[in-house]
Amino acid sequence: MNMITFMLASSLVLSMALTTLNFWITQMTPDSEKLSPYECGFDPLGSARLPFSIRFFLVAILFLLFDLEIALLLPLPWATQMKHPTITLIWAFIIILLLTLGLVYEWTQGGLEWAE
Repeated sequence: MNMITFMLASSLVLSMALTTLNFWITQMTPDSEKLSPYECGFDPLGSARLPFSIRFFLVAILFLLFDLEIALLLPLPWATQMKHPTITLIWAFIIILLLTLGLVYEWTQGGLEWAE
């Protein structure tokens, strides 16, 4: 099996696994807060001068971090044409593993919880 077929197969398996995990874990009964047109947690009729929660900035930083991951992994299909593509795959998996471990650490520390 050549490297491109391996990459396509692993991408398909990972996509299907994450989609299945998403349907399995998600909450199927949304509460009234989630059904409201303003999901940001602010009262839409209150004062507009309320300070932002630091949680919004944490989510923005996490988004930028995972956006950077995509930018780092974007040249991966072209790098598989190199002389030793397994080294490229090992480095890509190390990047993904480090980011996953960081996300798990943040999750276990309670940094992603909106309410204490």
